[in-house]
Amino acid sequence: QVQLVESGGGLVQAGGSLRLACAASGLTFNNRAAGWFRQAPGKEREFVAAINWSDYTYYPESVKGRFTISRDNAKNTVDLQMNSLKPEDTAVYYCAARKSTYYSTKYLEYDYWGQGTQVTVSS
Repeated sequence: QVQLVESGGGLVQAGGSLRLACAASGLTFNNRAAGWFRQAPGKEREFVAAINWSDYTYYPESVKGRFTISRDNAKNTVDLQMNSLKPEDTAVYYCAARKSTYYSTKYLEYDYWGQGTQVTVSS
């Protein structure tokens, strides 16, 4: 049984940083693509970051230069370092993994999901 568990969310002031972690059981991250998405109240789930099997990473313009996705094969985790946070980054953040080795920006193309962790950025 595959399980993804996010941690590290919380409340932070604008300009601050948070590091989210996604721990997996029942699958390994080192041979597949993984990503982070977020969803704010009343909005659709939004792509935040992705990493593929070769550690190639991809970000939308809204977070590029502020967020960094990384993988730790020894720990079997995928982390999201978030710097220079803005109030508009407030959302529930979800970790996701694909059966494929290649990343996607579309949430429907991910096969496994965590339960989400709340990130709140105050102004």
